Amino acid sequence: MDTLPVFPVRHDAIVLGAGGAGMMCALTAGGYGKLILILDHMKKAGGKILISGGGRCNFTNTGASSANYVSQNPHFMKSAMSRFKPQDFIAMVEKHRIPYHEKKLGQQFCDNRAQDIVDLLVNECLDAGVEFEFETQIKKLLKDGDEFRIITSRGEYRAAQVVVALGGLSLPKVGATGVGFELARRFGHQIVETAPALDGFTWNDSDLKRYRDLAGVSLDCVMTAGGKSFRENLLFTHGGLSGPASLQASLHWSLGDTVEIRLIPDQDFKTVLVDRKRQGHRVFLKSLLMEQLPARFVEKFIEWNQVSELPLPQISDAEIQRIADELQSWTIYPSGTVGYSKAEVTRGGVSTDEVSSKTLESKIVPGLFFVGEVLDVTGWLGGYNYQWAWASGSAAGEAIAGVLG
Repeated sequence: MDTLPVFPVRHDAIVLGAGGAGMMCALTAGGYGKLILILDHMKKAGGKILISGGGRCNFTNTGASSANYVSQNPHFMKSAMSRFKPQDFIAMVEKHRIPYHEKKLGQQFCDNRAQDIVDLLVNECLDAGVEFEFETQIKKLLKDGDEFRIITSRGEYRAAQVVVALGGLSLPKVGATGVGFELARRFGHQIVETAPALDGFTWNDSDLKRYRDLAGVSLDCVMTAGGKSFRENLLFTHGGLSGPASLQASLHWSLGDTVEIRLIPDQDFKTVLVDRKRQGHRVFLKSLLMEQLPARFVEKFIEWNQVSELPLPQISDAEIQRIADELQSWTIYPSGTVGYSKAEVTRGGVSTDEVSSKTLESKIVPGLFFVGEVLDVTGWLGGYNYQWAWASGSAAGEAIAGVLG
């Protein structure tokens, strides 16, 4: 059996992972004259970016702040995000003349394709002298004195500094492996329990029978989980709930928790019904509901709540209260989420207690850095996770270059 080569030390730092955070780290350090190598097991860079935002990449959110993230340390991301803001990445997008637009709530999307963002990052890396090695499996990461040894399928690489930018467990079809967590554990880092997030909910067995005929129905709502509420669209699927409302709520949901949904969020529907009843309107409740909700949903709502099919004046105040309560606080009991195969991100990760918030360097192992999704920092849906990738990558890149005060 041939012995794999040991490559001479040529690089100031080696970045493991050619995703957004890894490339941002590399181009930042490279821009200060550091020689950086990126190793990745995939065939090309930015696989997750390419499928994000429906292929148009929601690359940042102008309202991003620490309040939009979930972490055991809610203050950890403040330092990096204060130094690389959404406007800084937007300036890079404009520099590369990439057309973009704001969709809603500060969400910035490419007009054309997500490939534009990947091309931006790759070209910035190449301009900064960054080198890439693709189709390179990371086998082991060791430390020998002041030097790291990276054992790969191509051979052994060495460097004084290593950046783990390998992402989480979500979306294995574009390369997620969980290797970053394994490397962190080997160096004594604690991993906050991981779970799929920004993901759809799945029905329990009884709810599946009740709701499966609603697949394809979409409606506006306020969804609440874990004390956090989101006003977004909800989509019924064959196996559960999806759409932005479900994805947002899933980040704050844990197995065994309930989820509350407020339908017709712009109205106090009880007041509407009571007023109509007092005015003597001989309208049917079903008709009023169909003015606000999809017909297929209303048919099922009438059925499972056993709503009286009588003119409004003949419906008791007690029944009006019951229906209003159900509309304002429809409680569901998910059996889980769809899982890592569809989840946009991984909640949890490398504990921030053991990583510098300023430099993203390990407090346990000097010269070892963690950036992006591998850390216990998870953003809301809407460009927040990309902003964390840019900010954390930039901070680590500046630390490697030695330019942080």
